[in-house]
Amino acid sequence: MMIVRRTSVIANIIGQRVNNNCFTSSSSISSSPILKFPSSLLSLDLPDIWPPSSPAIKNCCTANDQPSSALVIDGKLIADEIRFRIAEQVRRMKDSVGKVPGLAVILVGDRRDSLTYVRNKVKACEDAGIKSLVSQFPQDCKQDDVIHALSAFNEDPSIHGILVQLPLPQHLDGGKILNVLKLEKDVDGFHPLNMGNLAMRGREPLFIPCTPKGCIELLIRSSVEIMGKNAVVIGRSNIVGLPISLLLQRYHATVTIVHAFTKNPEQIAREADIVVTATGVPNLVRGNWLKPGAVVIDVGTFPVEDPSCENGYRLMGDVCYEEASKVASAITPVPGGVGPMTIAMLLSNTLDSAKRAYDFT
Repeated sequence: MMIVRRTSVIANIIGQRVNNNCFTSSSSISSSPILKFPSSLLSLDLPDIWPPSSPAIKNCCTANDQPSSALVIDGKLIADEIRFRIAEQVRRMKDSVGKVPGLAVILVGDRRDSLTYVRNKVKACEDAGIKSLVSQFPQDCKQDDVIHALSAFNEDPSIHGILVQLPLPQHLDGGKILNVLKLEKDVDGFHPLNMGNLAMRGREPLFIPCTPKGCIELLIRSSVEIMGKNAVVIGRSNIVGLPISLLLQRYHATVTIVHAFTKNPEQIAREADIVVTATGVPNLVRGNWLKPGAVVIDVGTFPVEDPSCENGYRLMGDVCYEEASKVASAITPVPGGVGPMTIAMLLSNTLDSAKRAYDFT
């Protein structure tokens, strides 16, 4: 079913190009384009449709009496240390210039996971002494209403960071909304200029996307060597996969990206010293995807209904933890790994933005 769907999508795109004269026969040489390159690279964009995990795979542990040997990278502990330092600097800023950093969040709809994430971010701001504001809109709101709120935060001098909680409902144009965001308040780091500067050597983005920045911080603080190592990034989203691959290159790793169209992904992953996975497919990465001693950073989060949990669901990662922890040398848990670091990096970016606005060091 998966292969058929992909083949159908690709066939449709090729058909569109033929109809648009992107590919022509030798009989029409006089009217053929100079290049057989598509007129727009957007025509090559295909959604990454990963094969879903079956219910049986949710309990992925195989029969293996080998004990877990991997170091558990405690993202919550590391994030708490960073947030403590941020709170100290916020207090110092308030004492020195009488100002504190401000973060605004725009939330559309009532997705339970988004509501939880925003609530956690607001609580983290409160703990650090950072001002926070939330503008929440109904699921069926108009795009102009969101843009109007975003524009108001752009002009508010007490707001130094603006976050649009993703994903947005399908009827909203996320690209158009994010393009309204002022570059100097883009604490999520998703503005095209921030991403472009991250991609280019010799350039410095104003902000690095929070989750990838948190992943690198976890590696560094866990004394994981990055330079010269083989790193495999599973997933290529603009939020995690793309920026973490760029960051790993900045740290001189040799980076391979695995996506939904990659052949033999497990074979490629087994060559990696460092595996960063961000697909949102639970237990996609099994123990046999990893070479012994690999370091695993699991960014994936997939909510699974569980009435026994406080929020009515629990989170699962991309990695089969029970299997991977018997092969890897170090691994992040889900939850308690990358998630807390994402929030800590958001606070860090907001503080940096306020420092620039107030010329505070």
